[in-house]
Amino acid sequence: MLTPGQNAATQMAISYRTDLAQADAVLELGPALAGPALAAKASPLSGSTQRLDSDNGPANYHQVRLEHLQPDTAYVYRLKGSAGWSEWHQFRTAKATFAPFSFIYLGDTQNDILAIASRTIRQALRSVAHPALVVHAGDLVASRDDLAHDDEWGEWNQAGGWSYAAIPQLTAFGNHEYLETLNPDGSESRSLSPHVTAQFALPRNGPPGVAATSYFSDYQNVRFVVLDGTSALDLGTLQAQTDWLEQTLKSSKAQWNIVVMHQPVYTCARPDDTEPLKAAWQPLLERYKVDLVLQGHDHCYSRLTHAEGRQATRAARQARQPIGPVYMVSVTGSKMYGLNDRARHQPDRTAEDTQLYQTITVEQNRLQVRTYSADDQLYDAFDITRDAKGRKFLQEPKLALANERYCKASVGPDGLPCTARGK
Repeated sequence: MLTPGQNAATQMAISYRTDLAQADAVLELGPALAGPALAAKASPLSGSTQRLDSDNGPANYHQVRLEHLQPDTAYVYRLKGSAGWSEWHQFRTAKATFAPFSFIYLGDTQNDILAIASRTIRQALRSVAHPALVVHAGDLVASRDDLAHDDEWGEWNQAGGWSYAAIPQLTAFGNHEYLETLNPDGSESRSLSPHVTAQFALPRNGPPGVAATSYFSDYQNVRFVVLDGTSALDLGTLQAQTDWLEQTLKSSKAQWNIVVMHQPVYTCARPDDTEPLKAAWQPLLERYKVDLVLQGHDHCYSRLTHAEGRQATRAARQARQPIGPVYMVSVTGSKMYGLNDRARHQPDRTAEDTQLYQTITVEQNRLQVRTYSADDQLYDAFDITRDAKGRKFLQEPKLALANERYCKASVGPDGLPCTARGK
C-alpha cells in the first residue's frame, strides 16, 4: 500500500505483507522508464518489519519510508518476498507548488467489503483520470466477532487491488478500527487494531498519544488534516488533538485546508450531533477557515453548509454571502442507517439506502465536488469558489441530478425493501 508523507512532493511510504520466510523489508525503487529495463536503474531500499499473529496465522508486515524524492516525478518499485520479486508498481510524487488535481473521497466500506463495497470503489477509480489521492473517512472494516479480522482486511485490500499500490491512500480511522478489550477490573476499553499500524505507514506528525491515527499531509498546496474521533471520545485524547488541530491549521500556508474525520460534527442518522467533537473542533474549523470536512460513520449522505438549514444556504447563496466549512458525510459499503429528523431540512442534500463516492477537483480558486451513486448517477454537485479577498461562496451548477433518495416506510428508493435501519 502506498501512503503519502507529510510532504507528498518528496515523501511517500510503502507497506506490504509476506510470509515469515521473508524476514526483512526490501524493495527496489527507480525512475519510471518508457521501456521495460526498469531494474537497471533501480536501487534497493530497506525498512522495518513486524510480525503479526492473526486468525489466519502469522505474517510479516513490512514498511519502507521513501525520503528525498523529486517532486512531480514518476517512480517504479517492486517488493521482495520469499518467492521472489513482485510486479513493478508506478506512482508519481506531487508537484512542489500548487497545481490543479483531483482526488476521490470514500465513506465507510465496513461490511460486505468485497461483495458490495468493492463495486463503489472501482466505479470511483474509473471515474477520475489519474486521481492524485484516495481519501477514506474511516470504518474500512467492521472488526466483526463472526468474521476473522484478518479476512476483513484481506477483503479491503482486494477491493482496491493494484490501485492501493499506485495511488496514495489517505485514511482516517473509525470506531471499527478499534477492538473492544476487557480490562483486568472488568471494565471495557478500546484498543487500536494491530492491523492498522502494521498496514499504514502514515506521517508521524500527529499529537501525543494519537500519532498512529492523527496526522497531516500536504499535497500541492492543499493541507489534509486527519483526526481520530474515536480516540478523542473514548481514550481521552480530545484535548491533545484539539491543541494539535489548532496549531496545524494556524501554521498552514496551504491554498486549501481539508479536514478528514470519522464521526461527523453534524449527523444525518444519529439523533444527536457528536457534541464533544462539535464543541471542541467546530470553532477551530470556522476560525481557521477550513474549506471541506469529509466524514463517515452515519451510513447516509449529507452535505451541510449552514446549521440553520438548507433554506439558510439558499438565502446566503442568493445574497452572495460568504460561507464557512462545508460538512459532508458519505457511505461506500452496504450498511445503511435511516435519516434523522433534521435530515430533510438542515443539510443541503441528503440520501439514504444509497452507496456513493465523491470526486473532488482542486483548482486555484475553486473546489469542484461531485457525488455519484454506485451506478454512476450524478447525485450532488457543488463548487466552493474564492474571490480576491479570500471570501468563499457556495455555487450549485445547473446540472441534471438524480432525484433525492429516501425510504418510504419499508420501501427503499429502488422499489425494494429499505435496507436502512434506524439509529
